[in-house]
Amino acid sequence: MAKTCVFLGEELAKYGFPDGHPFSSDRHAAYQDALQSSGLLDRCCVRNPHPATVEELERFHSQAYIARVRSHSESGRGYLDAGDTPAFPGVYEAAATVAGTTLAAVEAVMEGECRHAFNPIGGLHHARRDAASGFCVFNDIGIAIEHLVSVHGLNQILYVDIDAHHGDGVYYSFEGDERVVFLDFHQHSRTLYPGTGKAFETGTGPAQGTKLNVEMLPGSSDEAFLAQWEQARGFIDRFAPEFVLLQCGVDSMSGDPITDLHYSHKVHEFVTNQLIRHAELHCQGRLVAMGGGGYSLENISKGWSSVTASMVNA
Repeated sequence: MAKTCVFLGEELAKYGFPDGHPFSSDRHAAYQDALQSSGLLDRCCVRNPHPATVEELERFHSQAYIARVRSHSESGRGYLDAGDTPAFPGVYEAAATVAGTTLAAVEAVMEGECRHAFNPIGGLHHARRDAASGFCVFNDIGIAIEHLVSVHGLNQILYVDIDAHHGDGVYYSFEGDERVVFLDFHQHSRTLYPGTGKAFETGTGPAQGTKLNVEMLPGSSDEAFLAQWEQARGFIDRFAPEFVLLQCGVDSMSGDPITDLHYSHKVHEFVTNQLIRHAELHCQGRLVAMGGGGYSLENISKGWSSVTASMVNA
């Protein structure tokens, strides 16, 4: 059994927006080149992208919204949200490939083909069940959670998000679901899109206490993150997940052009190592990581390589 599967390919790289948009298709190449130059690529099992079916998309998204994305994809015009997420010809197919690739990563781990897997273009955590948001068309994380619950019958999934932006599309979709343990470190809600993820938001109804939002002040460094991790460690130690999902956005690293956190790649390495240990303890090491945000190609190279190295060396 290979320890780590990494998903790469031209179809996955097509999820990127044109005309100087910060979420560009160059992000895929930056990660692949970093793996190649570091020698990590030869130590991974490289898998091809895989498109999601309509049935798979419908586990999370509404039929009406999926049809709307398909229509905009055919015309290649307009916006899929209030102005951050432009349509382009083929956006439906590109977004469905991101979602399907995360599902393929989940299946590779569940079937024992590898212990850990990484989809660098996944982690589209802002998309709602019936709307695009913040560069995210289909929420591959939400689709993966629904898949793990409905197809594999899992009852506890740990989702950890260290992207600078709050994973609102995941949080509010599962706010009342006690099967989803949610931990999100993000730049303070008063200072960055989407303005959600306040510390008092800890879940609702039967899920009260299964969510933890950690707001980081602009300028926060590795030291500040590690200080806050102590409460996070106590939080996740209360749970014995059957699967671990990590959204490892590198827009929380110093130098990102649209955020104000100052982590180094060592935070991403640290969190991955911590979650691998937790997964080994509770669920045979089952962990899938998704790249999430990040708009500095240098940070993508360093941050995602660190995540991959942690998986390979575990």
